[in-house]
Amino acid sequence: MSRLFTDLAGDDGIPAAQRRVAIIVMILVTGMTVLDGSIVNVALPIIARDLNVLPAAAVWIANAYILAGAMTMVAFASLGDVIGFRRLYMGGILLFTISSLGCALSHSLMSLNILRFIQGIGAAAAMSIGPALYRNIFPTRLLGTALGINAMVVASSLAAGPAIGGAMLSVLSWPWLFAVNVPIGIVTLILARRVLPTDHGRGGKFDVAGALLSGLALAAIVLGVDGLSRHDSIGNELIFAAVAILSIVLFIIRQKRAAAPLLPLDIFSSIRFSMAVATSVCSFIGQGIAFIALPFLFQGAYGFSPLMSAALFTPWPVAIMITAPIAGRLADRYSAALLSTCGLAVYTLGLVLLTLLGKHPSVLDILWRAFICGLGFGFFQSPNNRELMTNAPRSRSGAASGVLAIARTFGQSLGAALVAFALAATGTHLASTADTASIDASAVHLSLWIAAASTLLATTISALRIRHGRQTAS
Repeated sequence: MSRLFTDLAGDDGIPAAQRRVAIIVMILVTGMTVLDGSIVNVALPIIARDLNVLPAAAVWIANAYILAGAMTMVAFASLGDVIGFRRLYMGGILLFTISSLGCALSHSLMSLNILRFIQGIGAAAAMSIGPALYRNIFPTRLLGTALGINAMVVASSLAAGPAIGGAMLSVLSWPWLFAVNVPIGIVTLILARRVLPTDHGRGGKFDVAGALLSGLALAAIVLGVDGLSRHDSIGNELIFAAVAILSIVLFIIRQKRAAAPLLPLDIFSSIRFSMAVATSVCSFIGQGIAFIALPFLFQGAYGFSPLMSAALFTPWPVAIMITAPIAGRLADRYSAALLSTCGLAVYTLGLVLLTLLGKHPSVLDILWRAFICGLGFGFFQSPNNRELMTNAPRSRSGAASGVLAIARTFGQSLGAALVAFALAATGTHLASTADTASIDASAVHLSLWIAAASTLLATTISALRIRHGRQTAS
């Protein structure tokens, strides 16, 4: 860790002393924004009761936050290139903090949903340019280590969210879940103003049409997958699919013609960058499938309680917390492509082992397999993110961050959709969680085999990168 805060001759980035405070800001902001995506979930029944609304309606308190992020991440990544990452990051913190206060003071579902959407926009403004900002803060020789720490913070925040939410609700009312962000947000905003590197962006026009089309496409994907999970009318899903496809086609046409495109397509001229993106998409498809399918396997086929089912997932993020910083540090010294490939191979093995579980596995049987999955994913993610960022020109750092966000969102959404299709094919739907015993275990196993196939494809693509010489962009 100490090597992160040492200066060497020829280093880019900011001085070590300034870097020490900057990473504290990044960790606090990442932790806050990721936690808010999961910490609220445990409070939904309580909020529904206090606001006198149906539980199904209260779900949109969580969905509004996710939807806002999906719709705006790509646009914000591009906006960071235009106006500067520091200015956008601080604006995101400010918006997130103010809307958190508004959420804490809300007394109706409508106002809470609107403010959660705004809160999601603020979170997206900060999170979308995180990798690009790390690239400006740290010298290239330490970028993998820094991204590994970021992956560790994300994994630990995801894992700790429900527990922290439950602990707070045992002594405080639900508005405090939002109010706690206010003092943290104020402190991080003050520190960010002092230590984050100043950059004025390239200036010029912002591609508003491209931003609207990308937001529409990603919103249609997220809403379509949500509809599949609730077994909405097939007509609705076809409409969402049509909107998504049309928006994507129009977006690509727009990017080819725009003088200042939201997502410059020339960024994909780097083979290693494109392969890193493809690897990321395939790996997140596998993760998206596993995170949806496994709870149904644990509860429906194995009879575990929802609480126990959640506990069985714990080794996965814990393993990422352990391995991501190590993998990131190694990626600064050795081939990121090789490290990513090894991680994906282990990740694929873990998914296969979970798929091959017997009819009556012990808790230990599940725990060590989940740990292997997290071990592999943690060893893959940090080196692959470094590979992606360093094979894009520094002037395209914002666009590269946006592509990373697209890969994650699209991969996880497609993975969730594949689970829904597999369950629907056997007459079982994600909405039927009240009767988990009726879930066809074969459909869940089919989903997991698809996940393993997707990660095997990711492993293959990643392995092909090893043959190419290192192509670090300037």
